[in-house]
Amino acid sequence: MIRLPLWLSLLLGAAAHAHQASEAYLVYRVEGAAVEQRLDIALLDLDRDLGLDADGDGTLSWGEVRSRWPDIEALADAGVRFTADGTACSRGERTPPQLDPHSDGMHAVLVSRWHCPAAVAELAIDYRLFAATDAAHRGLARLVGSAGEPLLLTPGAGPQRLALDSRDLGGFVVEGMAHIASGLDHVLFLVTLLLVAVWRRDGHGWAPRSSARCALAETLKLVTAFTLAHSVTLGLAASGALAPPEAAVESLIALTVLLAALDNIRPFMPGPRWLTVGLFGLVHGIGFAGPLKDLGLRGAELVLPLLGFNVGVELGQLVVVALLLPLALALRSAAVYRRAVVPGGSGAIAVLALVWCVERSLALQLPP
Repeated sequence: MIRLPLWLSLLLGAAAHAHQASEAYLVYRVEGAAVEQRLDIALLDLDRDLGLDADGDGTLSWGEVRSRWPDIEALADAGVRFTADGTACSRGERTPPQLDPHSDGMHAVLVSRWHCPAAVAELAIDYRLFAATDAAHRGLARLVGSAGEPLLLTPGAGPQRLALDSRDLGGFVVEGMAHIASGLDHVLFLVTLLLVAVWRRDGHGWAPRSSARCALAETLKLVTAFTLAHSVTLGLAASGALAPPEAAVESLIALTVLLAALDNIRPFMPGPRWLTVGLFGLVHGIGFAGPLKDLGLRGAELVLPLLGFNVGVELGQLVVVALLLPLALALRSAAVYRRAVVPGGSGAIAVLALVWCVERSLALQLPP
């Protein structure tokens, strides 16, 4: 976020009278009976209604925006009102004026804090912003901590409701299990590891492990390395401390699946496999973080969801291990496993992963 005092000499290079269909953004953070409201409004919309471009030169300077900030606040107060569980809340402090860039241009940011009579369970938003001047305008409202889609607000449509996400630790555990179940790339990566966890490297090939105990020990090392690694990056990415481009992360995840599958067919990756799996797990952890990042949580708010979600991911992985490992143990010395199951299964996974790599890296959609 860019705070306006840093913009003392900056001219905002947007045509003051140009206009297109616009959106404003509402974000609510609820902590007990306290509510924080953040409203981002496009400067172009504000200029149209308030005439911010005082000198008429077609650009907005900080001085022009700052001098009209009380009018901007008044317009926002009249255009956005909310109640908590049917009861009005009292406004407390406002934060200093701020600006933030969006894809549709620079926005004024108005943050206010409110005090409600009791702990809040649901907000009802009465949205009237630009109802008389822009029939195409819409608002997008989101509640921090809610996993649902943003609420689309039509000016003058009457109160619309945002309910707090009521999930507890168990709910986030279920969310983590659902995420691993729906993430085919993550599941197939785990499958490639389990297919040969019952084998050991023998030169440029594989040989069955001598005992089930050795196979179980290898599986434990692989799963532990993957879990520890992705837990680290999951926490960093969910908190916002690590934020690489999503397309790059998804492409790298597909690449890890491809490399692991090819290594099954003919081992080529150096060093102990658990170390490579740990490095790959760092990439997968960033991919796991998507659902938690969408909640917009910060600091201590993230602890419970992160714990529950991570436990859910691990339980989902254990289900895959419990289903596949006994079969791999029973068949590890069989010719059909060596000649058909592992090379055939790994080859199919490698082909699918290669398709993912191409699609994700080049933003293509290949025929099925």
